[in-house]
Amino acid sequence: MSRINGIRLKHHKNTENCSTVEFPLPAKVRIPMSMHMGAPCQPLVKVKDTVKVGQKIGDTDAAFSVPVHSSVSGTVTAVTDYRTAMGSVCKMVEIETDGKQEISEEVKPPEITDKASFLKAVRESGACGLGGAGFPTHIKLAPKVEVDTLVLNGAECEPYITADYREMIECPEDIIGGVNMIKDILGIRRAKLAIEANKPEAIRNFKEMADNDDTIDIITLPSVYPQGAEKVIIFNSTGRIIKEGMLPSDAGVIVMNISTASFLYRYMKTGMPLVSRRLTVDGNAVKEPKNISAPIGTSFREILEYCKTDFDSLKKVIAGGPMMGMSVPDLDMPVVKTSNALLGINTYDDKKSSSCIRCGRCVRVCPLGLMPAEIERAYKIRNIDELRSLKVTLCINCGSCSYVCPANRRLAETNQLAKTLIPRK
Repeated sequence: MSRINGIRLKHHKNTENCSTVEFPLPAKVRIPMSMHMGAPCQPLVKVKDTVKVGQKIGDTDAAFSVPVHSSVSGTVTAVTDYRTAMGSVCKMVEIETDGKQEISEEVKPPEITDKASFLKAVRESGACGLGGAGFPTHIKLAPKVEVDTLVLNGAECEPYITADYREMIECPEDIIGGVNMIKDILGIRRAKLAIEANKPEAIRNFKEMADNDDTIDIITLPSVYPQGAEKVIIFNSTGRIIKEGMLPSDAGVIVMNISTASFLYRYMKTGMPLVSRRLTVDGNAVKEPKNISAPIGTSFREILEYCKTDFDSLKKVIAGGPMMGMSVPDLDMPVVKTSNALLGINTYDDKKSSSCIRCGRCVRVCPLGLMPAEIERAYKIRNIDELRSLKVTLCINCGSCSYVCPANRRLAETNQLAKTLIPRK
């Protein structure tokens, strides 16, 4: 089977052998009411309320959303407005910890009797995609069409990030348990656990675990970025194509990050909702790179301090990987559900752009076969019809085009701006 285009990056997986470390309980946490795709939650607590670990502190009647839970026990000290990394504004609950980490009475294993009760429990867990934009998991697991294949995304193709790899090494039974649980309840016949070739130990372990299970395939993918992108991993593991306007379920596939599946398995056993995140802390300004499990709401500043970051030389902090991550404008921003890495960089160089030399490199590396230079031209003249014909909405924002451009043009950034010109249905 042919493979989708991409680029080969230096892996920089410096923390792949670093076992996950529990971050010390912070003095306070700041928990946004929007950490997922969809409608923000409204606070269910007020100032001076006492809360416990796992207690629901935010929810909404909107279907396309998930509730928010407290990651600590303590006292609510503020309910304020918060501007998210995407620029939207939501409410934030600030909690001063009491050091006790008392578990809420709400935390108990859900009773699962059928698919409906399972999906209700998934929503109550607060689960959203832990490897991407934070798509509500209960929505993803309730497609309107029949699905025959579950693809578990274990690619983790961005440089530096090893959070999912540590999940595969430290919690393989939970991952397999989650796969089987989802298959059985949703009636999905087959699962494909797709892992990049630069993770041989994880591949070997899972092949041994699934040796006698003919419903789970362990697939080794080439270490080519952006292997973990949804459309890419579906094609490279199943051969199915997700066309413009299609959802993965339209092709009979559900894609789930391995950490999401693992979390759901634990939640069904314990009832503890999503209140912490494993994230990789690395970069050339970080003296002690680590994989850390931190309470949601912990500030980035505290995490960087814990890893002995050289703040004097620090030029840029990236939440996520160097290709698709977002620049952090404020170090007091908190860890959220979708946090998987924090990179401290001291060698950032904002190169100036020059004229396009029509070399075609951006076209050759685009995994979706787009023409970024032509999209840029159409965007400049606001030609919406041409942007449609160039299929700009297929762009997955992987950044490969910008990475290879010898003229340092901001092609990936322009692609995203161009999408905003296309009216949504």
